[in-house]
Amino acid sequence: MPYPRAPKGVRTSGCKGLLVTISSFSALGLAEPLLRALESESYTQPTPIQDVAIPVLLGGQDILGLAQTGTGKTAAFALPLLQLLCVGHEGRRPKTVRALILAPTRELAVQIGNSLRTYGRFLHLKSVVIVGGVSQQAQVKAVNAGVDILVATPGRLLDLEKQGSVRLDAVRHLVLDEADRMLDMGFIRDIRKIVGKLPQKRQSMMFSATMPADVETLARSILRDPVRIDMSPPTRAAENIEQRVFHVAAGDKRVLLSNLLACPTMKRVLVFTRTKRGADRVAHHLENGGFKAEAIHGDKTQSARQRALERFRSGHASILVATDIAARGIDIDDVTHVINFELPNEPESYVHRIGRTARAGTSGIAISLCDSTEIDYLRQIEKLTRSPLTLAGGKPPAKRNANARDEKHYSRGRRRNRGPHQQMRGAA
Repeated sequence: MPYPRAPKGVRTSGCKGLLVTISSFSALGLAEPLLRALESESYTQPTPIQDVAIPVLLGGQDILGLAQTGTGKTAAFALPLLQLLCVGHEGRRPKTVRALILAPTRELAVQIGNSLRTYGRFLHLKSVVIVGGVSQQAQVKAVNAGVDILVATPGRLLDLEKQGSVRLDAVRHLVLDEADRMLDMGFIRDIRKIVGKLPQKRQSMMFSATMPADVETLARSILRDPVRIDMSPPTRAAENIEQRVFHVAAGDKRVLLSNLLACPTMKRVLVFTRTKRGADRVAHHLENGGFKAEAIHGDKTQSARQRALERFRSGHASILVATDIAARGIDIDDVTHVINFELPNEPESYVHRIGRTARAGTSGIAISLCDSTEIDYLRQIEKLTRSPLTLAGGKPPAKRNANARDEKHYSRGRRRNRGPHQQMRGAA
């Protein structure tokens, strides 16, 4: 796909494709009510993706944005979207939507909705979040009179559209957030169905942490002459995250986890497991040990998940145990540590997990507990990130070299080729 170059005045520096600019929100052409909202949140300096994306989107162009988690991409599309909707404000029509934002998880959808309310607090725009896992009744009522911005997960949106509770023929702005995650979760058909119901004349924005071939194909079908903004290599973790690994037996992981969490510096900690059952078991173990811990995963009800997030966000629980469904759906400030109780079986998930710390320019620490069955996962992670994790404890298994393997294979072959008498004598 031929992508136009970045806007005039943008210079590249450091990693290939990393756009670095020096600006302020006031210089980006944002309206006074948005600047006032940003000031009230003490946001003074835009992040690189905000610095580049906001003027492009205000100019009405499509965007394909690649950025790691924690780079401020929500504000990068939310701020210009709010301003565009205020220009020539149209009256709301029943059940219609002026701007549609699709997100892969309920948590991310809710957090985008919260951001829209924060940035748009001085504007007279109506935004609504609709997600699965809760009753449809309140959602149907909320969109009945029409909305300016609808944030939705694909499945629930299609349900309401099929029932005639929401119309998509008036959408003028489309945002796909975490596009790669949506495809990973099997939403590609739902996305295509939704896009097929939208007007051809619209502004579209797609944001993704990675750019596999299927996301590239989706972008070609949705975006028109987009400006591509590639902020950093998606396989590299943020430089301000200190990454450590403990080699430990699987049966000793819980004891080690408790010992680590007893450290006073562990103020707000995300613990990741591979399975839902594992998350519940780890949280139960920590609670029995006197820690204030919550678990969040796909089997929890929406209300239970939101309650756990709020307790973690407010500090009533200092530990949140989560599966990978939360890796890109949690946007909570001041997470001091991320602990991989179990290493992910996909190395890309490691980068997204640890991206929950070191947000907004702060530093953070990521600790992985690796048992003997996870050595291959660790090697895949280090290969992807092109950086070995710092050994913090335990003894890594010895690497077998090719000569040793060949010698072992040769010795076995000699034994197999012995006669019965020789084999018995060798076993004696």
